[in-house]
Amino acid sequence: MGIFLVFLALIVVTALLLIVVIMVQNPKGGGLDSTFAGSGAMIGGVKQTTDFLEKATWTLFGIMVGLILLSNTVVFTQKNKKPEIITPETIETNQPAKQAPTLPVQPGATSQQPAQQGGK
Repeated sequence: MGIFLVFLALIVVTALLLIVVIMVQNPKGGGLDSTFAGSGAMIGGVKQTTDFLEKATWTLFGIMVGLILLSNTVVFTQKNKKPEIITPETIETNQPAKQAPTLPVQPGATSQQPAQQGGK
C-alpha cells in the first residue's frame, strides 16, 4: 500500500501544478505576456512566457498520464493477482462450512443415561 500512496501524492502534486499553469494562461492570448509586454511591444523575451506555459502544460499532462498508468501497473503487479469479480457464487464458496452447535461440557462431568421410570 505504501507505493500506492507515493504515486497518489505525485499525481496530486502534478495535478495542482497543472491547475496553476492553466490558470496563468489567458485563452485569448493575453496571459502573462500581454501583462508584461503592454501594448504589443516585446520586452526581453516575454513571448517565451507563452511558449514556456504551453510546453509546461503538455509536459505536466504527459507526466500525469504516465504516473496514472504506471501506478496502475505497479499496484496490480505488486499484488500479483488480478482483481476478483465478486458474485453470489464466489461468496457462497468462500464461506467456511457451518458446524452444528455443541453443548458446553463441564470438566469432571460424565455422561449418564437417564434412569428409566416405569412400572411393570
